[in-house]
Amino acid sequence: MDAAPSTAQHAAQHQPAHPVERTVITPPGRLNLPAWRALWGAREVAVRLAQRDIIVRYRQTFFGITWVIAQPLVSAGIFTIVFGQIADMSSGATPYFLFSLAGMLAWNLFNGSLGRASSSMVGNQALVQKVFFPRLLVPVSSLASVVVDFLVALVLAVALLFVYGINPGWPVLLLPVWVLLILLVGTGLGLAAAAYMVKYRDVQYVLPWLTQILLYASPVAYALSEVPQGLRWLFDINPVTWFLEAFRWSLLGTDTPVTWQVVALAVAAPLIFLAGTLVFQKNEREFADYI
Repeated sequence: MDAAPSTAQHAAQHQPAHPVERTVITPPGRLNLPAWRALWGAREVAVRLAQRDIIVRYRQTFFGITWVIAQPLVSAGIFTIVFGQIADMSSGATPYFLFSLAGMLAWNLFNGSLGRASSSMVGNQALVQKVFFPRLLVPVSSLASVVVDFLVALVLAVALLFVYGINPGWPVLLLPVWVLLILLVGTGLGLAAAAYMVKYRDVQYVLPWLTQILLYASPVAYALSEVPQGLRWLFDINPVTWFLEAFRWSLLGTDTPVTWQVVALAVAAPLIFLAGTLVFQKNEREFADYI
């Protein structure tokens, strides 16, 4: 008769083939910062969402990528006619069309990151209700299509620089820095807007109206030097002015931006992104209830 199995053998026979993973849920900290390890672990979700946004944006479209190029071109052309010819505003030594086109590139990057991030939670409400993953990945992944649109339009702008014979010089090396800071500002505001849009759907109607006002209240279509001195202080404290002046300096070789505005942009952009992240994280647990 065979001997009875030992205690160790009996325990080994009943052990699962794969170790059981345990997820420990801890209460949020004082600042309720996102769990970076969880974000990294779910990075595949962000990649899939980004791929889907890009594919959906360009699939089954008649104009396709042509629309991405035509939009800033048409806007720059209209601004050139209205502000450059009818209003007879100056753009310095830079052709007015290129001046307004550079402004539109920076503005579209800001406005696109703000708009896509703010509407991302409502637009993915079915996914948010059914699948658990770090919700912060939804608005962050929406930036992929914004960056693709920007890069396509930037290639056209660079081609026009050769056509007009403009050499921006070494400041062009700082262009990626301004792009990153613009994305931080737009995404930070978009995260806060996304959190409140889940609760209050009025945000989706108010936000485009506010950005439309901000477009004309910022030196996108006209030079900062054309602003009356009595109103100049309003433009100087506008963060949009800060990144517009820096972006044009790097792309077109215009006048060097004021030092304090560059420093303010470098400090304010991460702070705006952090504040938007904290607002988003604070309201994250209630998203499924309101959506």
